[in-house]
Amino acid sequence: MVMNLVFDIIEILKVTMVLFAVIDIIGSIPVIINLKQNTGIIQPFKAAWVSLLIMIVFLFVGESILHIIGITEGDFAIAGSFVLFFIALEMILGIKIYRDELPNTATIVPLAFPLIAGTGTLTTLLSIRAEYNLLSILIALIINVMIVYFVLKYLHKLEKLLGLGGIAIIKKVFGIVLLALAIKLFRKYSGL
Repeated sequence: MVMNLVFDIIEILKVTMVLFAVIDIIGSIPVIINLKQNTGIIQPFKAAWVSLLIMIVFLFVGESILHIIGITEGDFAIAGSFVLFFIALEMILGIKIYRDELPNTATIVPLAFPLIAGTGTLTTLLSIRAEYNLLSILIALIINVMIVYFVLKYLHKLEKLLGLGGIAIIKKVFGIVLLALAIKLFRKYSGL
């Protein structure tokens, strides 16, 4: 495989917008606020750069890794749909399903993976790898991670801006959206 490394600003913008939509950091604000309330600690720099590392590694070796262990993109997406489904249920019903007795932080799991660098993002990376220039994808990833970092860094200001009522409403609405996304992923890759 020949690596195509051409700087194309239009292509970079296209890939940036595709990844921005799939990562959906703005839509994830209620989920992140919920994680912060449950764990108390979110480290913006660490979450952003770990998610970038996961995405870059997956961009280069993801398909090979899945192939070696006998997992298809569809299998990967269905597994991710279950994770999204349970996170959505937590948001909608106000219950806690995910319990992690390890460190009192959500920075790596579930924030960096699977929320930021989730199955949707990783499968999208596999898809756009065949269509777009590698340099464009790498630059788009960096731009998106910078956006993620700033959203996470200023999360407390967003919390104040939204208020408790706004957060509760947005959490329920985005919980339903996340639930619908989980069902869409499941249906698309399960053949139902």
